Amino acid sequence: MPHRMLTLEQAARHIHIDPHELLHLAQREEIAFRKRGDEYFFEHRIVDDWAQRHLLELPPKNLVRQHKEVIVDSKRAVEDDKLVEALMRPEWINPALASRTRPGVIRDMVAMAQETGLLYDDVIFQQEIEEREKSASTAIGEGAAFLHARYHDPYYASGSFVLLGRTVQPIYFGAKDGLTTDLFFLLCCVDDVLHIHTLARLCLLIHRTDLADRLREAEDAETMYQYLIDAERELLAKM
Repeated sequence: MPHRMLTLEQAARHIHIDPHELLHLAQREEIAFRKRGDEYFFEHRIVDDWAQRHLLELPPKNLVRQHKEVIVDSKRAVEDDKLVEALMRPEWINPALASRTRPGVIRDMVAMAQETGLLYDDVIFQQEIEEREKSASTAIGEGAAFLHARYHDPYYASGSFVLLGRTVQPIYFGAKDGLTTDLFFLLCCVDDVLHIHTLARLCLLIHRTDLADRLREAEDAETMYQYLIDAERELLAKM
């Protein structure tokens, strides 16, 4: 499924942009495509990769609109829109991650993912995350980053999950604001629509609430988890 081809209209609908905008992106060679006659076709995983990178770069105002658009699609992936409660657990949060470098963070977060018992192949998953970071950093500023595989594959894990690691020492992770990062989320969703929805939700939680500050003040994983739940409820109440 991740390797299937989409028409221009299908691809545009999948990533919630106007077909004319997608056509212009292709013509400017900002997104890979194949052309058969006058028709444009896009590989599903390439479109997803572009959507993920685009999402992380959106300003908060545009992010809200994008988030609302994917909520409808995501209803088939999760019945309850409270994604934190659906995808996270206190035991999947490390408030004292010892990582000091970019490779170290990726390695340690993948090790946490392996401990969930849901991941099929930690080596392949780590390689895909490293490839994602090489193409563009997933650090969005405000001290947060969202690690995920470059190309979505429903067979990475037996179930969807989100992890969180707070490093003891903030590190430079390629954020555009030039500042350090100390809050590292790792996303692994078996459904591509759920993945985009979750990524948008977490970005909003960082940009539109005081969650990042609360997570830094929390003394333990249980408190961090509760702050995540509270912040999501506050966000949803305003939407």
